[in-house]
Amino acid sequence: MKKIGLVGGLSWTSTLDYYKYINQSINEKLGGLNSAECILYSLNFSDIQNRGWTNSYDLILNSCKSLKSNNVDFIALCANTAHLFADEIQSTLGIPIIHIASATAEEIQRQKLLKVGLLGTKFTMEMDFYRNKLKEHNIEAIVPSEKKDIEEIQDIVKNELGKGIINQASKQKFVRYTNELRERGAEGLILGCTEIPMLIEQTDFEFPVFDTTKIHVERIVNFALDK
Repeated sequence: MKKIGLVGGLSWTSTLDYYKYINQSINEKLGGLNSAECILYSLNFSDIQNRGWTNSYDLILNSCKSLKSNNVDFIALCANTAHLFADEIQSTLGIPIIHIASATAEEIQRQKLLKVGLLGTKFTMEMDFYRNKLKEHNIEAIVPSEKKDIEEIQDIVKNELGKGIINQASKQKFVRYTNELRERGAEGLILGCTEIPMLIEQTDFEFPVFDTTKIHVERIVNFALDK
């Protein structure tokens, strides 16, 4: 088994899911008392928020350097938005980083979809890094058309889900955002923030929903087990 390096705390609520799902999957595949060999570097998410994502490269890079110095075989960033830096860090450190958007794109391809809705942080929805990874797989991603909706999604992710708060009124808003994307031609929906599955999931919709946390975890586990 390869040693997994995890960059977490982005936020801690979704990092809990990563740790649980990775170990559950390893145990399901290997049985007995097997669990993942991993090292978690948990950042203080407040530091990221105070700087802003675009100014946080050195925080993410240094956490990855620390993991590499502890002889991990590869790294997973436990947040979609953190992948803003994934390719650059992989090139700088020369260590594999399992890219969440690439793994998600391959799952979308398996279902033969070409156009999907994307809900995530403001940065993931508005910047090019995520959608460009999808474009590499000939997948078009669309986001809510109204600026106020994007700001509202950001507020819910940051001030509710990031603190473990589940609000049914916020869930209904996410259902509305999704239905709007569906009306604009989305054939599926990417939950492009690792906290969003706390609020909505496949059972809430009749078209494919891609839980990036679980997709990412599957890729991490398979890589750790050389599958």
